[in-house]
Amino acid sequence: MKKAAKSTKKAVRRGAKKAQKMQKTTARKVKRAAKKAKKTARRRVKKATKAAKKTARTGAKRVAAATTKATRELKKRAEARKRATEGRAKSALPTSTALLHDARINKGTAFSEEERDAYRLRGLLPPVVNTIEEQLNRVLENYKQKPTPLEKYIFMIALQDRNETLFYRTVIDNIYDMMPIIYTPTVGEACAKFGHIFRQPRGLYISAKHKGHIARVLRNWPEKDVGVIVVTDGERILGLGDLGAQGMGIPIGKLSLYTACAGVHPRLTLPVTLDVGTDNEELLEDELYIGIRQKRLRGAEYDEFVEEFITAAGRLFPEALIQFEDFATRNAFRLLEKYRDRICTFNDDIQGTAAVTLAGLLGAGRITGQDITKQTLLFLGAGEAGIGIASLCVSAMTREGMSQKEAMSRMWFVDSKGLVVKSRKDLAEHKLPYARDYEFLPDLAAAIEAAKPTAIIGVSGKAHSFTEPIVRRMAEINERPIVFALSNPTSKAECTAEQAYEWTDGRCIFASGSPFDPVTYKGKRHVPTQGNNAYIFPGLGLGAVISRAKHVTDDMFYVATRAAADLTTDEELQQGSILPPLEAIREVSAAIAAAVAEYAWDEGLARRRRPKDIMALVRSQMYYPEYHSYV
Repeated sequence: MKKAAKSTKKAVRRGAKKAQKMQKTTARKVKRAAKKAKKTARRRVKKATKAAKKTARTGAKRVAAATTKATRELKKRAEARKRATEGRAKSALPTSTALLHDARINKGTAFSEEERDAYRLRGLLPPVVNTIEEQLNRVLENYKQKPTPLEKYIFMIALQDRNETLFYRTVIDNIYDMMPIIYTPTVGEACAKFGHIFRQPRGLYISAKHKGHIARVLRNWPEKDVGVIVVTDGERILGLGDLGAQGMGIPIGKLSLYTACAGVHPRLTLPVTLDVGTDNEELLEDELYIGIRQKRLRGAEYDEFVEEFITAAGRLFPEALIQFEDFATRNAFRLLEKYRDRICTFNDDIQGTAAVTLAGLLGAGRITGQDITKQTLLFLGAGEAGIGIASLCVSAMTREGMSQKEAMSRMWFVDSKGLVVKSRKDLAEHKLPYARDYEFLPDLAAAIEAAKPTAIIGVSGKAHSFTEPIVRRMAEINERPIVFALSNPTSKAECTAEQAYEWTDGRCIFASGSPFDPVTYKGKRHVPTQGNNAYIFPGLGLGAVISRAKHVTDDMFYVATRAAADLTTDEELQQGSILPPLEAIREVSAAIAAAVAEYAWDEGLARRRRPKDIMALVRSQMYYPEYHSYV
C-alpha cells in the first residue's frame, strides 16, 4: 500500500515538472511569436507609411496640378465675364431718344457713325459728325449772343441738363468768363428768380414734410457712390438773405465748381436743399415759388430735422464730405461745432472765405514786405465770414510765434451798431471772443483812427461802405493799404476796384468777392484779385475725397492757404494780383488737394491706404470732360 502511494507521488511530481517545462516552452514560443508579430507589424506599418507618403506626394502633385488647372480656368472665366460685362455695359446703354436725353452720356452731334448704328440714332441727329471742339465753338457763338448775365446763366444750365460733358468742357476752357456766370455774382440773381426760370430739377429737395423719412428721400438719388454733398437751408443766400428753397442754385453752382476747378467727378456730387420754410413774405406770396409755403422751422424742431439729415446721409454715404453753405449766422457756427468732430464737414462761409482771405493777405505781405504778424486787420461786418477770417489769421499768427492774446488784439470789428467792445450788451455769442476792452466807437471811420489798420476787410453785405474818405484815410496811414471788398454779389461790394485805385493814387492792394475788370490808372494796368472761395474749397474737397478723410480740420485750411499763396508769381504780384489767375485754378486745386491729402495721411485722418506718389494719385483722379467711344 505504502509502495503504491510512493509511486503515485513520484508520478505526480514528474507530471508537474513536465507540465512546468511545457508551460515554459509555450511561454517562450508565445514570447517569440509576439516578438515576431511585433516586428512584422512594425515592418508592415513602416511599409504602409512609406506607401502612404508616396501616395500623398502623388496625390499632392495631382491636387496641385488640378488646382493650377482650376485656377487657370477660373481666371479664364473671370476674363470672359469681364469681357461680357463690358459688352453688357455698352449694350446696356439706353438707345434712341433715351440716350439723347441722358445728359451724363449724351454726345449730341458728336456720336460717331458706328455709334449711330449701334444705338438706333440714325435720323434722330443731323448727318454731320462734330468734334467736341466744333460743338464748343457753337456753344460759345450762342452764349455770346445772350444779352444779359442771367440769360447766359439760363443757357449754360440748359447745356448742363442736355450734355454734361460739353458743359464742363466749355466752363473749363473758358473759366475766367464762365465763373461769374455759373456762380457769383450771377447765381445770386438766378436764386432770387429761381422759381421763375426753373426748367429741370437737379439735386435733392428735402422738405420739412419729409421729416421722419429723410433716409427714404436720400435713397432716391440715383448715384450710390457720393463723395461731396453741398447742403443749404437757403436762409442767407450770398448777401440777399432768405430765399428758401430757391437757394438750390448755390449747391448746384458750388458743385459745378468742384468739377470745373478741381476735377471732382460730377457723379460723385450731390446738391441738397433743406426746405424748412421761409420767412420771406414776398416769396410766400409768389405763385411761382418752388418751396413749401410756411414759416421757417426754429429751435428744437429745426435741430431734429438737421440731425435726421446728417444721420441718414452718414449712413447712406459714409465717406462723403458734407459742406454747409449759406446758413444764417445763428445756425452756421453752432452746426459746425456740433458736427465737425463727428463727420467729415466744413462751412465754406466761415472756413473757405477765411482761407482765401488769408491767402490774399499772405500775397499782399509779399508786396509790402510784411509777414502776417505785422498786420492789423479791421473788419466791417462781424458775421460768420468775418469771425472765420479772424480766427484763421490768429492761428496763422500764432504759428509764426505770436501769442494768442497778442494775435487776437490785432483783430478789430465794426458791426451794424459800431465797434465790437466788451461794454456792449447786445453782442451775439460768436462775437464775444473778439470784443475789445475799449471805449465804444460808433462807426468805421472812428475805428480806423483808433486801430490804424494795415487792412480793411469788408464782409458786411452793405454796398459802398468803403467811402472815399475811408479809403483815402487808409492811404494816408499806409504806403500800400490793403482794401478787401469781399461782399457778394457785385451789387453788395463795399467799393469797386476803380474807386479803390483812384482814391489811393494807385497804391492799394485790392481784392473783391466778385470779379472786377482790370483798371488802368495813370498809365499803369492794375489787375484786381477776386478773392473767390473757389481757390480753396474745390481743391480741399478733392484732397478729402482722395484720402477719404475722417474730418476736415482748421490745419487743413491753413495748409490749403499756403499752397495757394505760394503759387502766385512775382509777375502777378507786380500787377497787383495776390492770387494766381483763374485760368490756373486747376493747378492750384491740384496743389491744394495733394497738400491736404498728405496732411490727412500724416495725421492719421485718412481712411485710405497712402500711395507712394500723392500728386500722381491726385492727377489721376481729376475728371476731364472728353467723349469716350460706346462701341
